[in-house]
Amino acid sequence: MTKKLSWRDYLYVGSMLFGLFFGAGNLIFPVHMGQEAGASIFLANLGFLITGIGLPFLGVIAIGISKSNGVFDLATRVNRRYAVAFTVLLYLTIGPFFALPRLATTSFEIGLAPFLPSDQHKLVLALFSALFFFIAWAFSRKPSKLLGYVGKFLNPLFLFLLAILILFAFITPLGSITSAPIAESYVANPFFKGFTEGYNTLDALASLAFGIIIVSTIRGMGVEKPNDIAKDTIKSGAISVVLMGIIYTLLSYMGTMSVGKFPLSENGGIALAQIANHYLGSLGSVLLAFIVILACLKTAIGLITACSETFSELFPKGSYAFYIAAASILPCLFANVGLTNIIQFSIPVLMFLYPLAMILMILVIISPLFGHRKEVYRTTTYVTLVAALLDALNNAPEFIKSNSGVTTILTTAENYLPLFTIGMGWVVPSVLGFIIGLVWINLKKDTDLK
Repeated sequence: MTKKLSWRDYLYVGSMLFGLFFGAGNLIFPVHMGQEAGASIFLANLGFLITGIGLPFLGVIAIGISKSNGVFDLATRVNRRYAVAFTVLLYLTIGPFFALPRLATTSFEIGLAPFLPSDQHKLVLALFSALFFFIAWAFSRKPSKLLGYVGKFLNPLFLFLLAILILFAFITPLGSITSAPIAESYVANPFFKGFTEGYNTLDALASLAFGIIIVSTIRGMGVEKPNDIAKDTIKSGAISVVLMGIIYTLLSYMGTMSVGKFPLSENGGIALAQIANHYLGSLGSVLLAFIVILACLKTAIGLITACSETFSELFPKGSYAFYIAAASILPCLFANVGLTNIIQFSIPVLMFLYPLAMILMILVIISPLFGHRKEVYRTTTYVTLVAALLDALNNAPEFIKSNSGVTTILTTAENYLPLFTIGMGWVVPSVLGFIIGLVWINLKKDTDLK
């Protein structure tokens, strides 16, 4: 007989999900968005919440109701080659190329940079990132229960200090929200700008990678029926979603108020360090630095482990030891380009990956409506892939966009592709691809009947 979970069980699983998704890096993006959005923060935050918490929740639901074993298993519904390519790109993004180096640079920006002269930043960042990833590699060799204990005590302490900082920010605000200046990028469409800013959390991509952990945890608690697992996943996820949504909202408004005292920063890490130092002084900054570094380290160990296990399954010729070494050395090198550059380089990749991830989640959830037919998965995904590539090019570095061929392509897309100028050019093509898939399977059905 399948077990019925209690509210304490839901709280436990929800807290675990929160711990998986909410790394210290998630602090920096709502703060920076708040600084840029200014008086338009309400709409910007609303858009941010859809991609920052709504999509991760959708990803967990998709894993739960599909009875799959993870992202590769889901993506094989398109075809195996696509599944390999999508899984590799996703794990490289949430692993050694972007998320992992970002953890080290975020730790440095918040933890050490405020206490160092600017001319020492590059050298200390290099030394810090080497030590950071050496420790992460050492723990990843044999993941132990230490990670669970660290997370169990670290997250409450982290949230406690963050709550103190947020409390100060709202009791004695640094500036007015209604009169805060609005950056040019948020003037016309703050909602959609906030929507695409939510991509930076990487949590929708991580939900496809980590969703199976939640499902396995619920199964381990004695829940056996697939429908019950799906329901329990949704209930547990709702707890995490509500908590993340509250924190994101408070951080974004705190960022907006901070421009009353500080100039617009290069990234949210710098802004958060300035705010912490203002309210809590040097001692508070040291405590916040300690917690952020440990939180990032914990997340890094988890990501290195997850990436290495996935690659050793997909490409068994390489050993787990080889993959954890590669997943530690590569981000150590990339971390030294700095947090601002990492964020800039990641944007075109995220503009490409997120539409594909969103479409996969939605198709999996509505799959019973079209009989789980691969034709619908393929037409929708392939059309979305082309449109997502255009969105990626539109957010690429200037040396790529300035190419005459790329410029021609982008100009054509601006003129003929709806929503392209606001970073949502994939929406209409995806709907058309889905309709084409439905027509295709119905035509095949009619042909088979004849």
